[in-house]
Amino acid sequence: MAKIKLQPLGDRVLVKQAEEKEQIKGGIIIPDTAKEKSQEAEVVAVGTGKTVDGKKVDFEVKVGDRVLISKYGGTEVKLGEDTYMLLREDDILAVLK
Repeated sequence: MAKIKLQPLGDRVLVKQAEEKEQIKGGIIIPDTAKEKSQEAEVVAVGTGKTVDGKKVDFEVKVGDRVLISKYGGTEVKLGEDTYMLLREDDILAVLK
């Protein structure tokens, strides 16, 4: 993976969504526009963290973690040929082990 030139701020996390495999149901090819986006992603970069009551709170995820993200959370960001999601740490539902 190429070096990302984007540093999230605060409690934001940059993730790359997993590619969905083409699904064929009953011999019908589902077009890309009808497919749901994967909720599984890989953490690419993390922000500086948030401050609560004057104390810095560390992230619960780190770069390289496989995570499950909220279906409708975040903002899609296109960097070169790749598409990423920029979302708050609160939009990460779980870390996949």
